[in-house]
Amino acid sequence: MSLRGKVALITGSATGIGRAIAIDLAKQGASIVINYSRSEKDAQETAEMVQAHGVDCLVYQASVASDEEVRAMVDATIAKFGRLDILVNNAGTTTFVPHDDLEALQEEHWDTVMDVNVKGLFFACRAAEEELKKTKGCIVNVTSVAGLTGGGSSIAYSASKAAAVSVTKSLARVFAPEVRVNGVAPGVVMTRWMDGHEEFAKKHSKRTPLGRPAYPEDISEVVLSLITGASFMTGQTLVVDGGNLI
Repeated sequence: MSLRGKVALITGSATGIGRAIAIDLAKQGASIVINYSRSEKDAQETAEMVQAHGVDCLVYQASVASDEEVRAMVDATIAKFGRLDILVNNAGTTTFVPHDDLEALQEEHWDTVMDVNVKGLFFACRAAEEELKKTKGCIVNVTSVAGLTGGGSSIAYSASKAAAVSVTKSLARVFAPEVRVNGVAPGVVMTRWMDGHEEFAKKHSKRTPLGRPAYPEDISEVVLSLITGASFMTGQTLVVDGGNLI
């Protein structure tokens, strides 16, 4: 399925999974909105990669934790392209805190991950609702297996991702029948989040039936499948972890 003429907004798309998704959607012909909060240089590099596939691109700085900034980003998207067809909520944050060190998990850790991983996802969906319903578009939320297992980088992080799975289900009902809302739950993915945690990734990979960690392209492949296909699927979260959860 070609996405030529479609417009996709990917939050947190300067690097990693978001960058891979932006490039894959550009390969299918979609115009791309690259969102970043701090990594301007990386965002511009992603824009160059996207434009190399002959599509138009908008680079926009906004914190998804700010409802006002998210609404302004959607408005800027419509002002430039006149439409919005695809929203991928990929922006996320975490802090590595051992689960058994309860005192180390500070209130600010909770506030930050919930603001970005849950409220940010909701803000973006809400801001995009009207336009996505016009175009009968779709949403894909990048969550995590941590939200299904209670594992992950911290208790706060796993709780935020469990909430993201729940919001995905709720909004699938609210946005139906015009807009499909699904999620993708990666396991360990080799992005800059894993810098300094390579041993953790190595040990995890040994427990995975497919014998390796995921790379951003592995996750993007599944996100793309939910956008270009899966026309009778909504409210679902697909686990992409090499079989580790089974």
